[in-house]
Parts: sequence; structure tokens; C-alpha cells
Amino acid sequence: MAPARRSRTRRTTDPTPSTPPTGEPGPAERYRLYRERTAQEATELGAFRRTLDFDLDDFQLEACEALEKGSGVLVAAPTGAGKTIVGEFAVHLAVRTGRKAFYTTPIKALSNQKYTDLVRRYGADQVGLLTGDTTINGEAPVVVMTTEVLRNMLYAGSGTLDGLGYVVMDEVHYLADRFRGAVWEEVIIHLAPDVQLVSLSATVSNAEEFGDWLEMVRGDTTVVVSEHRPVPLWQHVAVSGRGGAPGGVLDLYAHTVDPTAPGTHPPINPDLLALMRQGPDHRGGRERGGHQRHGRGRGGPRGPQGGGPGAGQHTGRRGPPRFAIVDALDADALLPAIYFIFSRAGCEGAVAQCLGAGLRLTTPEEESRIRHVVEDRCSAIPPEDLQVLGYWPWVDALSRGIAAHHAGMLPLFKETVEHLFSAGLVKVVFATETLALGINMPARSVVLEKLVKWDGSTHVDLTPGEYTQLTGRAGRRGIDVEGHAVVVDHPGLDPVALAGLASKRLYPLRSSFAPTYNMAVNLVAQVGRERAREILETSFAQFQADRGVVGLARQAQQHSEALDGYAKAMECDLGDFREYDRLRRALSGREREVSKRASAEQRSRVVEALSALRRGDVIEIPSGRRAGYAVVVDRGEDTGFDGPRPVILVGERQVKKLTLADVPQGVSTVGQVRIPKGFNARDPRARKDLWSSMRAALGAFSEEADGRAPGRGGTRRHGAGGDREVDRLREELRAHPCHRCPDREDHARWAQRWNKLHEEHRTLVRRISGRTGSIAKTFDRICDVLGTLGYLDRDEAGELVVTEPGWALRRLYAESDLLLSECLRRGVWRDLDAAGLAAAVSTVVYSARRDDRDGDPHVPGGPAGKLARALDETVRVWSEVDDLEAAHRLEATGPLDLGLVEAVHRWASGRSLDVVLQGADLAAGDFVRWCKQVVDVLDQLSKAAPDDRTRSTANKAITAIRRGVVAYSSV
Repeated sequence: MAPARRSRTRRTTDPTPSTPPTGEPGPAERYRLYRERTAQEATELGAFRRTLDFDLDDFQLEACEALEKGSGVLVAAPTGAGKTIVGEFAVHLAVRTGRKAFYTTPIKALSNQKYTDLVRRYGADQVGLLTGDTTINGEAPVVVMTTEVLRNMLYAGSGTLDGLGYVVMDEVHYLADRFRGAVWEEVIIHLAPDVQLVSLSATVSNAEEFGDWLEMVRGDTTVVVSEHRPVPLWQHVAVSGRGGAPGGVLDLYAHTVDPTAPGTHPPINPDLLALMRQGPDHRGGRERGGHQRHGRGRGGPRGPQGGGPGAGQHTGRRGPPRFAIVDALDADALLPAIYFIFSRAGCEGAVAQCLGAGLRLTTPEEESRIRHVVEDRCSAIPPEDLQVLGYWPWVDALSRGIAAHHAGMLPLFKETVEHLFSAGLVKVVFATETLALGINMPARSVVLEKLVKWDGSTHVDLTPGEYTQLTGRAGRRGIDVEGHAVVVDHPGLDPVALAGLASKRLYPLRSSFAPTYNMAVNLVAQVGRERAREILETSFAQFQADRGVVGLARQAQQHSEALDGYAKAMECDLGDFREYDRLRRALSGREREVSKRASAEQRSRVVEALSALRRGDVIEIPSGRRAGYAVVVDRGEDTGFDGPRPVILVGERQVKKLTLADVPQGVSTVGQVRIPKGFNARDPRARKDLWSSMRAALGAFSEEADGRAPGRGGTRRHGAGGDREVDRLREELRAHPCHRCPDREDHARWAQRWNKLHEEHRTLVRRISGRTGSIAKTFDRICDVLGTLGYLDRDEAGELVVTEPGWALRRLYAESDLLLSECLRRGVWRDLDAAGLAAAVSTVVYSARRDDRDGDPHVPGGPAGKLARALDETVRVWSEVDDLEAAHRLEATGPLDLGLVEAVHRWASGRSLDVVLQGADLAAGDFVRWCKQVVDVLDQLSKAAPDDRTRSTANKAITAIRRGVVAYSSV
């Protein structure tokens, strides 16, 4: 590893190179400038600049000069600032010096895009592409690849690494990604010391910290930070007209604010504030009214007065409808635009709304060109699949210059949209936030429908970093003189908060690095356990953790001082108050324990009573919202801890499930009625008849059976009375000297504060201890699990070594690497055919977007078939791995999901796309994406499986899946 030296940081704000002093220079000055210019032109940077048709900015020059001098570089700059020029210069240096250059990207689509760019510059024979499922000229001097491919090469010791001189890591801030971020750190740590690293990042607020870490692990690193946007960005809000005032797209800031440098608390446009304070317009309808020009002196986008159909019926404000905003942007030449909607359905709905409103954003010539491109790109799709894929409405929208872009689309459709948008033929794209990551699709304007998004479990506010990333697409360098960010008015939108969001550049880079099973066996195989621990302790995650310990230690010191003060304040002249306080807390704890035990016993009695109920029982519910009489019409299924949930008839009209929460005091059976065999709880007449039978059976209680509470039964009080330990502690407490202190309760309050802070202090100390060497500790636990399962063992010298199963695990890079390896070792999938193996692998790969699945998925071959038996065994293996991980305090391997089994099995069996997707809650694009991930894992199995049969079946499964729509796309 190269020796660490202090990184040089240059923070740039000027977008253009500095100019010579004004006035005519003298002969000596002219000669000096000539010598400097000649020297610059003689450098590789000078040669590279001559190939460009534009001048380099200061930050680009700074980074390229450092690179040519042999330094690694970290470039942090806004989206669209031109960071990739630095990466392209690294490629230029490699080509000119006869060394190799790898250009890595986080996603296949970006790799494809960069491959096309470099082929255009250097020719197809000089450039290769490796993306897992695509291999083109892999031994070329310049290779574009996904970061995972390079990581795998490093662990495999691939010969392709010979002669490597430069590695470009585009979008290096992906190392914060929860699921894939570790890959970036693995690559940075394991690259040979003589490889120069070019790290390109979005603007992050801790670039210097990241640069310090790169300096530590890679040696000489120059950090170049540019916060300047090459194209100024104007901030707007789209509002509906209210109370006679015209709406439209208004400036966010007051006219006195410079939008390129708004400051921390910029004043808000008073016209916007006045309009938003009026609340919703209750006139309703879809009036199209006047517009307000934004404060730049030229016509601004026009907006409608109304908020769309029924907008006035809502209590919250609503902005103009989507089609009206697009129409307004078009009227003022502010297209093309990306319209971010954080919902797939919302994106598709927006396209439909624009078509329904009759929007057409293209000329006849552009429409003709669009149709030609679409037909050319989609010609390989079988005609019978076009209807299933929604091809015709998609083409109709494209021909009008309108499209959606989200993960649920067929990848081929997404690529076509990207191509047409980049060519200026599609004018507006309704997209989810995935479009903001990686793909180069700049626009003149960006629209955000809301400032909240669904994160998979709840709605969360956009962070300043996310807002900057999304709006960073607005303004095309070399095309637009300015970009426009538009936020659509919606309930809860606060323009002051929006101004704060837009003016902040807070986007800290946080490592998500964590050791994996595959990483562990690879490291042990290459360098041994002790050296592996040292390597892991050089990760950015540990670097940040160690730095954080300094702040935690300072906080712990403050705790200690406060604890001393609290201890002094609770001192008592009559005795040891801390001892007295321990008695009080012991008594309270024992009382809670006794009460809890009594509650548990009562719960057990209630569960037992519910379990004893039979069909036809007439029961009395003593209290609660279900109080009264009821008939049990079904015993219900046993839920385990909470007992059964019987179905009861309450009154003539209501059939409900009775839960433990409904009857905390239990139920009693007071009679029995006969329920007809064909009784249907949904039939009103049947319910009425059964209720009448119950009233008759109750006899004297029939008056109470009309739904009124019977007034019998009581609530048992659970107390601590009668417990010997409670009695003993009470006596000891009364006998303590401090019990008689007149200031007892005052001392007790200080004792309470001491106890609370003491617990916080203990937690803090544990955090400090846990952070120190935390990555290596996790690695040790992983090694213990691998040792238990036989992937690692001790040699004669007591050193940890990789066993034969461990060498197979080295080839498995998927998230559930250990589960896959265990299934292979135990032969769980050995007897499956190609379609069955693909279906089984899908359970490890797939994860449904929603939890509201209906029933158990259908398994081809039935519950007794080979696939069903293999899946049952897979679940058993997963359960064992999960138990082992829990015992070793490791994050659990994700659960299996059978939701894709039938669809993948059908597809691998050769069925049509229509049949595959029939009845499945799955978009075509999602299906293709998951199929490609299944193929990736199958490819790993074909190399790692311990027997020829499984390897052969995996290869057959790959061929069976990689057909039709799955094979049409490179994404």
C-alpha cells in the first residue's frame, strides 16, 4: 500500500479558466506566456484538450493536471458539471501510455451508454464491455464494466487485470447504497497500489473526509470540489389560480434574490406567498385563466386557474393538473422536461391524462422519426407479445412526444425512451426517481410533483441531497442558458421550507460497508485471517466509525461530570440514599413482575376458554365493545400465541371474528343451538333465523340478547398483594433510615435523574466499544459461522484455511451467498429440471414490492411434486442459516419469496409472455428485470455447483430464460 500523504483539496467556484491581465503585455510577458502555452500544449492534457470542441473549467483542469502528475483524484461536482471529462482523460492517458483503463459504473444502462461514447472516440476494437450478462471485447485496452464485475475480477485474480493503470469509478457516491455500496469499497481497497484511481461523485458535504480516507488507503489523492452549476438553476412553484388571481409557474424567490446564490434564508416571492395563503379555490371546474410571468423579465410558463376536475372540493391546496403544466412549459419553450412522480401508476396515469387532454408536442416530421426509431428498435418483439406489453398506446404517446420511465417498464422500452429523449424527440418524460441515478438524460426543466416519497415502509420527506440530485437534471450544458426546477403546489407545501431545501447542499456520504460470507472466504484464501482483519479495518466504514468515536468520547466525559453532580445532590444525612433508591427500584420491579405474571395467567385462561368453544355455542361476553350474547358459527383457525379467532354472530346482521383483545376477561358458554348444515353467514335470512334460535334457547335471558350488555361479569384486578418478596422489600424499605428523611422525595428526583443518565452513559460506552474495530468483529462472527458449517477450517499450524466447499462459495456473489451455497452442498436442487431450478432460484432472488399477497402462490407440479419438495427443503435450509446467524448476532439472510415461482417456471418452460403474466401482479418490465437477476445467479451456480448435473441444468436454465423479451434488452 502506498504511503499516506496529505490530500490536496481545491474548491472551485469559477466556471472558466482565469484570463490574463487586461492591457497589452510587454515582450518579456509575451515570451513567458508563449513558453507556458508551449509547455502546456506539449503535455498529454494539452493533446487531450485539442480533441475537444470546448474549453475545460477550472475544476476539470485541476483534476486532469493532478492525474497527469500521477496522483489519484476525487472529483465532487453537481450533476451536469462535466465530471466525466476527468474520467475520459484517464482513458486518454491509458491509451497514450500503453496501459489499460477500466471505466466502472453502478448500473448496466450507464455502462452501455459510456461504452457507446468511448467506441465513438476510440473505435470498437479498442473498447470492451463487461456487464455480467454482456461480454464484448473483454481484453481490450479500455473496458467499461459494472463495479461488481471488477470486484469479482479482483477476488478471482483475473489475468485481465494485468497492465491495468487507471480505474474510473463513476458515481462513486453509490458506496452509500444499502445493498450494493460495499462493492465500491472492496474495489478501492483491493486495487493494486500502482493503479491510479479516478473517483467521480455528486456534490457531497464531506468530500474532504472521503478524500482523507482515499489518501489513507490509496496514497497521494487530490480532492477537487466544485459547487458551481454550469447552467444556472431557477426555482419555481406551480400554483392554481384562486379568488380571481391568476396562477401559473411563479418564481420561488423574491425578485431581489440571485437564484445562483440565494443564501441560507432567501426571501420568498410575495406574490407566491399571497396566492398560497388564500387556501384552496372553491370555485371548482377546469377554468383556464390568466397567467403570471415569472420575475426574469420574459414570459413565464402559463398555468390554469383551476386545479383540475373537482379540485375545489378538497380542503387542501392543489396545483394545476399535469397536462396543464406540460402545456404551459411547452408554450414558453421550456421543454424538454422530466416530470418526477414517485409512483409507477402515477407516471402511467400522467401519460394517459396528457393524451386525454389532446396534447401533442411533436411536429409531423418528428412523429415520423419517432415511429421509425421505435419500429427499428422493437422489430424483434413477436407480434403476439405487443398487446401484452402495451406497445400500441406506448407508441401513440411517444409519437406525441410524451413518455413514462420507471422500473416496471420493459427495459427495451425504457432504452428507447432514453434514446428518443436524448435525441430531443420526446419532450416530456414522467419518471420515478430512478431516472435521477446514472443515466445521462438532461432536460431544460425538471418538475417535482411532491416533496415526499414512499421509501418502502412509509412516506418520507425528500432530503436536500435528493432534491439536488433530482433537479440537477435541469439545464443542458452547451444548449440551455438556464435550467428550471418546478415544484407543484400540494397540501403541506411550505415555500420557506422549499427555499431551505433548494439552497442547501447537505449530502453527506455515509459508508454502508459490511463483510459478507463471500468476502470472508475470498479474503482468508488470499491473505489469511489476520491480514484480512487489518484490510477490513481500513474500510471507509471503520474510518468514519473511528472518527465518530471522538465525539462520543467527549459526550461520555460530559455524562461523567453530570453524574457526579447528581450523586452529590441526592446525598442524605440520615443514610445511604443510593442504597435506599435501589430498594425502591427493586420493589417497583417486583410489583411489575407479579402483575405481569398475573396478566399472563389471565391471558392463558382466556385463550383456553376460546379454544374450548364449539360451533353452536351461545356465549356471554361480559364487557367491551362486543359485550352481550353471541353464537359461535365457526371455531376459527388457531393463531398460536393469541389462540383461535372464532367467528360469531352478533345480532341479526353482524358476523365478526372474536379476538383475544375483545374478551380480556374471557367468555362463558351459556347454551347451545343447532346450526343448519348449509348455514351461510352471508345470507341475511339465515342470520336472522339463527339469531331467533339463540333467543329461544336463552329463554329468560332473551331480553338481554337483543344486543344490550348483560351487566354480568367483572374485571379481575391484578396486583402484587400476597407476594412474599414484595412484602419483604416493603418492610426493608420502611426500616431504612432514609425513609424518614423530610427531603426524601427531593433526593429521589435526583436519584431518578442519576439512574436515567447512568443508563444512557452505559449505552454510550457500549457504542464506543462496539465502534472500535466493529467491522473486524463482524468479520470474526462471519468466520465463526463459516467454521461451524465447514467452509473454513484450521490447518496443522492452527491457521484458518478455506475448505473445498469454501472454494465454491468464493464464486457466489449474490446477496444470499451462504444460502445458495448450502442448497448446492446439500443437493437440494440436484433433481430439478431447468425450469424447476430457475423457479427455485427465483425464491432466493425475488422480493415482492408489497406485503399484501393473497394466499399461497401456486407451485407447478403440485404440493407433492419435485419442485414443491425442493422448495420445502430450501425453506428448511434458510431457517437453519437464519438460526445460526441469530446465534452469532449477524444480520439475517433475507427471507424467501415464492411469488415469482410460477411465472419463472412458465417462462423457462417456453410459455408465451401472455400466459406467463396472466393472473400475476407483475409488470412486464419487473418480470424481465427479475429474470435477469435469476440468470445472474444461475450463471454463478453453473460455476460453483459441486456436481456436473447441477452445472449442466443451470446452463440449460440460463438458455431457457434468456429468450424473447428477456433477451431483447441490454439492461
